Amino acid sequence: MIRKMQNGLMMTGLVLAFTALLLLPGQRDAEAFSTKDLNEQLVMATLWMQTSAEYRALCYQTFNLARLNLQAFLSYYKGQKPVAVIVDADETVIDNSAYEAFLIGNDFGYSSKTWNPWMAAAQAEAVPGALDFLSYAKAQGVEIFYVTNRKMVGYEGTAKNLAALGFPFVDEKHLLLRTDTSDKQPRRDIVMADYEVAFLMGDNLNDFESVFAKKSVADRAAAVDERKAKWGSKFIVLPNPTYGEWEGAIYNYNWGASAAEKDKMRKELLKRWDYMP
Repeated sequence: MIRKMQNGLMMTGLVLAFTALLLLPGQRDAEAFSTKDLNEQLVMATLWMQTSAEYRALCYQTFNLARLNLQAFLSYYKGQKPVAVIVDADETVIDNSAYEAFLIGNDFGYSSKTWNPWMAAAQAEAVPGALDFLSYAKAQGVEIFYVTNRKMVGYEGTAKNLAALGFPFVDEKHLLLRTDTSDKQPRRDIVMADYEVAFLMGDNLNDFESVFAKKSVADRAAAVDERKAKWGSKFIVLPNPTYGEWEGAIYNYNWGASAAEKDKMRKELLKRWDYMP
């Protein structure tokens, strides 16, 4: 009886091994490639944000530009409306790279199950230069509106985080989280109805206009080119190589694609040097 069982187990193992051999290499790779493997591709971008002096320099440069723009705007603005600046939150004034680092080494991606506790923990740090600029804007009589796509479930943690870092205007009027739509235009319109917006700041093109949403890689680039006079003046962009609408465009917005499919789509868009050593 024991020998029969051993023989049966041996035959089952041989069948499984033979079946695996029949699979094409690409099929075997796809089955083996996990979200944990995909998350490894976050390592360099996350390290760049957390350790490179170049990232800090870019952030300071961005907020220095914002200060110069605001000074120029206030020097010629003669309207009756009060002046405001609209900013995004994540990767614009607060840094969530610790959350991205948390995903590395784990076999799961971004989800509300982990993002909501991160918001509640209120541990995001200030982006270099953000606090100095927003404090300066307040001192000039300019109001700050935070238009973020964090959902309302994260309001308490977000307000706690911003307030603890010393950011101004952290209240229900100025902190506008996502409610029924991820499109920020309705919330921008609320601000623009009563304020003259000097400029907007964000890390995602959807922070500026909704025209960029759900567009292909090529169409997003074309829309940027059409607005080239606005970058650095009306629209000021912060660097974020870890996530965003740009990633969705790579997948044709099929966020439910498998880890292997996402890896394939990412690599297919790389522009490679054609050289054989």
